[in-house]
Amino acid sequence: MKILLIKMSSLGDVIHTLPALSDAQKIIPSIQFDWVVEPAFSEIPAWHPVVNKIIPVNLRYFKKHPIEALKKKFIFDLYQQINQTNYDLIIDAQGLLKSAVIAKLAKGVRCGYDKNSIKEKWASYFYDQKYTVSKELHAISRIRELFSKILNHDFEKNKLDYGINFNQTKQLEIHLPKKYIVFLHATTWPTKHYSEKNWEILLKRLNNIPILLPWGNFTEKLRAENFTKKFSNAILLPKLTIAEMAFVLKNACVVVAVDTGLGHLSAALLTPTISLYGPTDPKKVGTVGENQVHLVAATQTDQVNIDPEHILEKIKNFI
Repeated sequence: MKILLIKMSSLGDVIHTLPALSDAQKIIPSIQFDWVVEPAFSEIPAWHPVVNKIIPVNLRYFKKHPIEALKKKFIFDLYQQINQTNYDLIIDAQGLLKSAVIAKLAKGVRCGYDKNSIKEKWASYFYDQKYTVSKELHAISRIRELFSKILNHDFEKNKLDYGINFNQTKQLEIHLPKKYIVFLHATTWPTKHYSEKNWEILLKRLNNIPILLPWGNFTEKLRAENFTKKFSNAILLPKLTIAEMAFVLKNACVVVAVDTGLGHLSAALLTPTISLYGPTDPKKVGTVGENQVHLVAATQTDQVNIDPEHILEKIKNFI
């Protein structure tokens, strides 16, 4: 069976989709997926054994530069790519108008959420088969249930398999300490941030173990550099690919993360992860996996307000 899967972004959403592929593989061992995904996250689908082909689609570029994209035959090239195969099924796991339009371009039976289950109601009118899935479920459970209804199989709700298999032998250009913690201090929403003052308290109290600090943009790098100037155990990482970041996360003894996609990657790699939540509900979008700790702020402020001492107590369980 050949399926075209559309799940383009974000990092967390892409990772949330992997367990549904593992469920499908258990029922249909020969199943193959071609996956339409944003280029920024195109490394991840390749880590699952049932993914045959990755089709990068840069809709962000199209949105920002529509005239340029049309000149470069953006839509035509995408149409050509997804029509090289006649698919048994097309699954739009994104549930947005933009993903539904891509599903419409492909050949095969188009499947997705019904109008009461989907993110953008009008997207459901592009599907041939529509399925009801509760919005109250965790994002991972929603996708697993969607797949189970489309493929007509059951899945074990209490067992989760991300199916990740990536090459850990690749050498990084940096030397990783034998034992270290990773602080995922960066996120997009201002209200999801943990204050620099609290990060510094953690760095000071954990001065006997290296703390690795990744970054993704100039602002995040400046914050991490500021930490390294104040604390000898703080180590600034170079700019890493997602695969390189996965290597770092996989080998950490524990990760402390704000609500960010890399936190979900850490969970998928079975690394103990302490995730800090404020405005978002971990019951619906929290990390899922072994050794996952969710700490939720008691009150909503401009940043995540959690006592560093509470975090330190949890860290001690893993080091």
